[in-house]
Amino acid sequence: MHIHILGICGTFMGGIAAIARQAGHRVTGCDANVYPPMSTQLQAQGIELIEGFSPDQLLQFEAMPDLFVIGNVVSRGNPLMEAILNQGLPYFSGPQWLGEQVLYGRHVLAVAGTHGKTTTSAMLTWILEFNGYKPGYLIGGVPLNFSVSAHLGESQYFVIEADEYDTAFFDKRSKFVHYRPRTALLNNLEFDHADIFADLAAIETQFHHLVRTVPSDGLLVVNGEEPALERVVTRGAWAPVERFGQELNNEWSLISQEGDGFIVRKSGKEVATVKWAPDSGVMGRHNQLNALAAIAAANHIGISPADSARALAVFKNVKRRLETIGVANDITVYDDFAHHPTAITTTVDGLRRRVGQSRILAVLEPRSNTMKLGVMKAQLPTSLEAADKIFAYGASSGKESLGWDLEEVLAPLNGSSPDRAKAFDDLSALVDAVAHEAKPGDHILVMSNGGFGGVHHKILKALVG
Repeated sequence: MHIHILGICGTFMGGIAAIARQAGHRVTGCDANVYPPMSTQLQAQGIELIEGFSPDQLLQFEAMPDLFVIGNVVSRGNPLMEAILNQGLPYFSGPQWLGEQVLYGRHVLAVAGTHGKTTTSAMLTWILEFNGYKPGYLIGGVPLNFSVSAHLGESQYFVIEADEYDTAFFDKRSKFVHYRPRTALLNNLEFDHADIFADLAAIETQFHHLVRTVPSDGLLVVNGEEPALERVVTRGAWAPVERFGQELNNEWSLISQEGDGFIVRKSGKEVATVKWAPDSGVMGRHNQLNALAAIAAANHIGISPADSARALAVFKNVKRRLETIGVANDITVYDDFAHHPTAITTTVDGLRRRVGQSRILAVLEPRSNTMKLGVMKAQLPTSLEAADKIFAYGASSGKESLGWDLEEVLAPLNGSSPDRAKAFDDLSALVDAVAHEAKPGDHILVMSNGGFGGVHHKILKALVG
C-alpha cells in the first residue's frame, strides 16, 4: 500500500511514517518545513519527502496513493487537503491509522499525563526491551537507549506516548482514545492546551473517555497524589486500579535515597532499589515517580520490580530532557523541553539537586499555545524561583509573539534582587546578556518546546568568544 502523510515532520507523524515503512508500506509525505533532523531520519528509511502542501504533488506519483494520513497540523483551507476532499480520496487521521493498523490485537501500554509522558514512555519501553520483550513503541522524543523514536516491534507489546491533544481537524477527540490500551498509565493531570480545552474539567472528561476503553482484565496505573486523576477515576473505572506515589497509602510507593536513587515499595514491602547510572541524565523527584509508574506498568505484564530496576540502572534519558549541550570556560549549557510552569519547576529543582549551590541561569522561551495565551503566566515567577538569574524571551511580532507583557509578569522575581529577571524581544541581545553574566562554575538551563533560534549553541559560541 502507498501511504502519503500530511504533516510528516512532526515527531508523532514521523514516528507513524517510520512504523508504516517497517510494516512494508511505501511511504511518502509532505510538510510545510522539511529540514533535519526529522527529514534526514525519514529519508534514511526510504521515505520520500515533499516540501509544502501544493495539490500539484499528487501529479508526481505514477498512481494515486492508496491512503492519505492526516496530521493535526493540517486544517481546512490547506490546499492539498482541499484537493483530497474535493476528489473524494480516502483519508485517516494518524491516531486512527495507528490504532486500526498497528495496535489492534496487541497489548498496548499507554502513558498519559500532562507531564513526563515522553520520559516515562522511554523508561517503560527500555524496561521491556532490556528484559527481552522486543516491544513496538512510539515515543514523542528521541530516547537515548534507542536509535529511533518509533519501532514496529517483534512482539504483542506496544508502548505508546498517549497524548490528550486533539486528533485531527475532522476528529476533535483526544488522540489517546484511538489506542485501546490494556495497561493505561495516568501520570498526572493539570490544565494545559488552552487553545483547545476550555478548562481542566474538559481535559478530565477526555481522560475519563480513555479510562472507559480499558478492558476489565486490564490495569489502570494512576498517580495517587493527583486530585484531578482521582476525579477521573471516581467517574467510573471498569479495570483494576493501582495507585502510585510518595506515600505508603499508595499500592506503589518509594523511599528517596542519596544520589537520587530510590527504594521501590509494593503494598508497603520493599521490593527493589533503583540506582541511576552517573551519565543517565535522570534526576529529581518527578523522575523517581515516572520510574515508579513505569515499574508498576511493567509489573502488569510480568516483569518484576527487581528486573525493572536492573533495566533502569542503565537507562539514559530522552534528548532535550536536561540534556547537556556543551561546556565552555567551565560553564555548562543544558537543553530542556520544559514549557509548562509545573515542568519548569521540576526541571529547575532537578538541576538544583545536581549542582547544589552553584548558580543556575535560566533561559526561557514561553512559546506553547497555552503560554502564549497567557493562561499560565501568573505561575511563571514561582516556577523559576529556584534559579539565580532569569533571561526570558518573547518575540515582539509574528506568530511566536506573546499576547502579554513578559517583563511585567517576571517583575515579582526582582523584588529582593533587582535585575534578577530580565525580558528580551531580541535574541542576540539575550545571548549577549547571558554570556556577559555567566561565570565559571555556572549552569545555563535553556527551556523551550521549540528550537529557540538555536540559542543554546549561540550562547556556547559567545562564551568561547
